[in-house]
Amino acid sequence: MEERRKNRRIELGAKLLIKRMDYNTEPEEVNIEVTDVSKTGVGFICPVPLETGAVYESFLTIWTKEVLHAFLEIVRVDKKEEGRYEYGAIFIGMTEQDASRIAAYDTIDNMSE
Repeated sequence: MEERRKNRRIELGAKLLIKRMDYNTEPEEVNIEVTDVSKTGVGFICPVPLETGAVYESFLTIWTKEVLHAFLEIVRVDKKEEGRYEYGAIFIGMTEQDASRIAAYDTIDNMSE
């Protein structure tokens, strides 16, 4: 398969709490398993079906235990098994400072290889 990512993906053991932004409903926090992250996007596994093109608010806890606030647009959905979905999302409106934190980890991670 051809690589379409703009940036190298980093694997982290972090979690996101997300809520749908385009409906006027009570936000529901959902724990998800982050499989990889780059300064432009994130891959994760979630037990809840989400829609391609939908935007969700997220709080990503990174390796320094800092929490990065960003909006995610779902660009890929892959149903793995009942109650388990794999997603790809791009960051919408992430600050350059937060993107730089992810890029800094990538640099450090590359040096240790």
